[in-house]
Amino acid sequence: MTVILGIESSCDDTSAAILKDGLVLSNVIASQKVHEAYGGVVPELASRAHQQNIIPVVSEAIKRAGIEVKDIDAVAFTRGPGLLGSLLVGTSFAKGFALANHLPMIEVNHLQAHILANFIKEPGVESRQPSFPFLTLLVSGGNSQLIVVHDYLKMEMIGQTIDDAAGEAFDKCAKVMGLPYPGGPIIDRLAKEGNPERFTFNKPQIPGLDYSFSGLKTSFLYFLRDELKNNPDFIQDNLNDLCASLQKTVIDILMSKLKKAAKQTGIKQIAIGGGVSANSALQKAVHDEAACSGWEVFIPRLGFSLDNAGMVAVTGYYKYLAGQFIGLDAAPFARTTLE
Repeated sequence: MTVILGIESSCDDTSAAILKDGLVLSNVIASQKVHEAYGGVVPELASRAHQQNIIPVVSEAIKRAGIEVKDIDAVAFTRGPGLLGSLLVGTSFAKGFALANHLPMIEVNHLQAHILANFIKEPGVESRQPSFPFLTLLVSGGNSQLIVVHDYLKMEMIGQTIDDAAGEAFDKCAKVMGLPYPGGPIIDRLAKEGNPERFTFNKPQIPGLDYSFSGLKTSFLYFLRDELKNNPDFIQDNLNDLCASLQKTVIDILMSKLKKAAKQTGIKQIAIGGGVSANSALQKAVHDEAACSGWEVFIPRLGFSLDNAGMVAVTGYYKYLAGQFIGLDAAPFARTTLE
């Protein structure tokens, strides 16, 4: 029997999970509402909230799993990338918990964890897992990457954003329109009532498999600036169409490179992960292309697509089996890659 405690604190969600022999028994998440008033995550407020939340969240995860602390075999924690102050809270707690209970520690790359969320299993729940190799589109507030996954612990990044991420584009464009944070889910909801062909925005032409979203943000901002000069109520009068057109542009950019990567690699096992993978229009676009190209698609359920400790625990489980541990001198890092 192998029991892993997973801890996630890379941004503004404090989460803890218990995994037993490959099954996630509990996955507790404490979200932070304080950032809504600021239109984005405030790092100092995030780290303070993590300090308040981490002990009760871990305690609740252990309670829901029906285990005791003495049953835990290792502590897996997100080492990076993320907000340094937030990561410090999770890392420090993991060190203290491991030291007090004489447990080994396992560092987890946040990006790798999002990918391995596709291998999360729950008791009594049917699940599908991709076979190796598979191609992953990883899209979140901070990352937009294309990754070939050769094995649980062997991944190759073949494309990434050269500036902003897709989730960041959604959130910042939402803020320009006066929508609350986080803007991505709100744009998704409003877009369902809009015409995606109404407006046209810039689609950067980046060579290879890399992405760029800074030009789209600039195009969107300048478009609104010009229209507001003629009609101060332009945004409110056209909100649904703006959201639908913006969302279509972002998804067109993502899908063009995903289709290109699938063609170049010949891989038909396609997974999407990260917070933006919850976008309903992106999921539809992936499934529509799958019907045309013969893809087999894998998308973690919503609770495991967003930041959570279940994905940290499952990553920690495979690293535990491989004997990949780390010492108490481990420090978190704000930036890193999969390689």
